[in-house]
Amino acid sequence: MAKRAVAAFSGGMDSTGLLLRLLADGHHVSCLSYEYGQKHIIEIERAKKNIAYLIENGHLIEHNIIDLTSAMRIFHSALTTPGYQVPEGHYEEEQMKQTVVPNRNAIFSSILYGHALSLAQREDTDVIIGLGVHSGDHAIYPDCRPEFYEAIEHAFQVGNWGSERVQFHLPYLTGDKVTILLDALETCDSLGLDFDEVFRNTNTSYNPDAQGRSSGRSGADVERILAFHHIGRKDPVAYVEPWKIVLKNALKTAGSFEEMRHE
Repeated sequence: MAKRAVAAFSGGMDSTGLLLRLLADGHHVSCLSYEYGQKHIIEIERAKKNIAYLIENGHLIEHNIIDLTSAMRIFHSALTTPGYQVPEGHYEEEQMKQTVVPNRNAIFSSILYGHALSLAQREDTDVIIGLGVHSGDHAIYPDCRPEFYEAIEHAFQVGNWGSERVQFHLPYLTGDKVTILLDALETCDSLGLDFDEVFRNTNTSYNPDAQGRSSGRSGADVERILAFHHIGRKDPVAYVEPWKIVLKNALKTAGSFEEMRHE
């Protein structure tokens, strides 16, 4: 009998790497994607593409899209508020705090936990809740820090019957995007999947163009570009500019950030 998991699946590279790891570890996975008024809604379409690709290759996955738009459209963030520009620069610069969506991961985690509890009861099985959060998010996103998940998991355990059958699973919490990509290379090989095909069907950019091409300029873009460069691969996702140019810009942004930190 397959092990059981519920996973947050945004359609980005972190949650995609997580899903690959869960499948490689033998889990039957139920994925939840969220529409919350995000400007980079293309990530949902990319999520659908990868789910279809994985199912075609024989993997056991359910995928549900949860619509939170009516609730979260009142939240103020560069990712959701019309007319509020997504900042550019290095991920850890102060202006990147503008991309925080208030209480987002608490809301997402609450729904995931309720789903996991329901599966545990209905299927009489233990369930893990997979999340792709990593250390690169800690500086800007308080709801990606270890102490947040320790606290919220404790609250969910206190507030529910049957919580002994559910636990969080955050394999990349002390890693980064390089950790995720290296792990994905391994899991794609073990699962017989095309690494480039999988990551072509992802979105990390907070400000893609009308054709869904990544800007290469948002903090999330820069972090992703540098991670692919670190492992010696060209990112297969489409950018508005050629790879050589987006890589050059990302390296320049990272260099400028390091100079600023040491001033």
